Amino acid sequence: MSWQQRIEQALAERRLNAAYRRRQTTEGGNGRQIRLGDRLYLNFSGNDYLGLSQDARVIAAWQQGAQRYGVGSGGSGHVTGFSAAHQALEEQLAAWLGYPRALLFISGYAANQAVLAALMQKGDRILADRLSHASLLEAAAQSPAELRRFQHNQPQALADLLAKPCDGQRLAVTEGVFSMDGDGAPLAELHRLTRAAGAWLMVDDAHGVGVRGEQGRGSCWQQGVRPELLVATFGKAFGVSGAAVLCDEATAEYLLQFARHLIYSTAMPPAQACALQAALACIREGDELRARLQDNIRRFRQGAAPLALTLTDSDTAIQPLLVGDNQRALDLATRLRECGMWVSAIRPPTVPPGGARLRITLTAAHQPQDIDRLLEVLHDVSQ
Repeated sequence: MSWQQRIEQALAERRLNAAYRRRQTTEGGNGRQIRLGDRLYLNFSGNDYLGLSQDARVIAAWQQGAQRYGVGSGGSGHVTGFSAAHQALEEQLAAWLGYPRALLFISGYAANQAVLAALMQKGDRILADRLSHASLLEAAAQSPAELRRFQHNQPQALADLLAKPCDGQRLAVTEGVFSMDGDGAPLAELHRLTRAAGAWLMVDDAHGVGVRGEQGRGSCWQQGVRPELLVATFGKAFGVSGAAVLCDEATAEYLLQFARHLIYSTAMPPAQACALQAALACIREGDELRARLQDNIRRFRQGAAPLALTLTDSDTAIQPLLVGDNQRALDLATRLRECGMWVSAIRPPTVPPGGARLRITLTAAHQPQDIDRLLEVLHDVSQ
């Protein structure tokens, strides 16, 4: 089989299984509403949970940062790319989340890959929740360590794996809020088990930081847990992009020496770090925004209960409606868009086979009438 045949076969299989992905070109911002071409839609697919991507304070901070530093960092943080703006953001994040150190990365994907690639060695074992994000599972599979996956959100399943002998170190990996189901991990129990076994816990709280816990400090803070490794990302509640790894002093220094994603990648622009400082200030003072988001979640769940689709058990901004069949999920998403609702159909391999769904995400920027209109359309198209 030639290169061309291999590529064409893979694409044909995706089309046959109604799993083919297509990008859409949007005009303007990605907030409460989204514009494609000459049509405006209510946007229920973004992760901008607090609406900060459109916040004037965050935008102004980026503009002021660009005026001071320019639009790029100019190099790796190990060369000339680590600015006073980066340092200030790291210090603020560490103090806010209760860790000695924070290290910035250009994305959550890069942060997860960097940590597992740098820390894990042959003879070690990674114990990952089955539904962990692709960035975690991919990095675990590519590392020299052994990967074992435990049943989703089942502490006893993790305990069983921790009881098995291992010559090296063990790292348990999970998410704070799972991106496709919207459910939270039992972090307190997972951390208790790992500590008792002499293992470490790594939590990717991309969808929890900013919206859960006191001052939006996230899922771990909410459950009274400080895992050895915490990944906070900035493409969701912060409304920007990038990520940080929170850890102790020694681990931070180790990652600075051995994490190739830090050493060989151009650092995020300092102007972005300025915008993230402004977003962090908004989050810390954002109780009203978080309350508005919770009101929207309650309003949606109450109205969605009678739907002919299965609503998952989620109290977060992620509210999936399970469909099952790939093509039906696509058809429902198309009908919603015809009615002015932008909702994404999520299909395998992003979710397990048979797990196709409409992934509805709610934000503090949505108005009550937006939720009511979405529910009205959902009742019509799901019959």
